[in-house]
Amino acid sequence: MPAQFLFNLFIAFLWMLLQDEDELRITTFIAGFLVGIGIIFLMHRFFGTQFYLRRLVSIIKLFFIFISELTLSSVLILKQILSPKIKIRPGIFTYKTALRGDWEITTLAMLLTLTPGSVVMEVNPEGDMFYIHAMDIEKSKEDVLRSIGKFEKAIMEVTR
Repeated sequence: MPAQFLFNLFIAFLWMLLQDEDELRITTFIAGFLVGIGIIFLMHRFFGTQFYLRRLVSIIKLFFIFISELTLSSVLILKQILSPKIKIRPGIFTYKTALRGDWEITTLAMLLTLTPGSVVMEVNPEGDMFYIHAMDIEKSKEDVLRSIGKFEKAIMEVTR
C-alpha cells in the first residue's frame, strides 16, 4: 500500500514537471495526483495488494457509522434522562466477537465505550469475549448488539 501511494506522488510530480508551465501550481499537482489515482487503479493488481484508497474509504465509512450510532444512542439516553420517572435496569452482558488482533479489539472496545449507554468493562485474556455494561439492559441491549455488528463489519473492512 505505501508503494502505491509513493508511485502516485511520483506520477503527480512527473505530471507537474511535464506540463511546461512558468510556475509551479498546486492545481497542476492535484490534476496529476488524480491522473495517478486512475493509473494506479488500473494497475493495482500488479502490486499484489488491494487498491490503497479502498482502505481510506473504509475508514471514512467507519467514522460516519460511529457518528450515526453516537447520535442515535445520545437521543435514547436523553429520552431516558429527561423522562419524569427514570425506569432503567442496568445490567452486564457478554458478547463474543469475531475480531482478532489487538488493534481490532481495542478499536471496537473504544467505539463501544464512547457510545453513550454502554461501557466495555473487561475483555477476556483471549480477546474474544467482551463484558459490557448497559444503562438499561432491557431496552438498550438490542441497540448495543446492533451497533456492535455494524462496528465489527466496518472494522474488518478497514483492517483486512
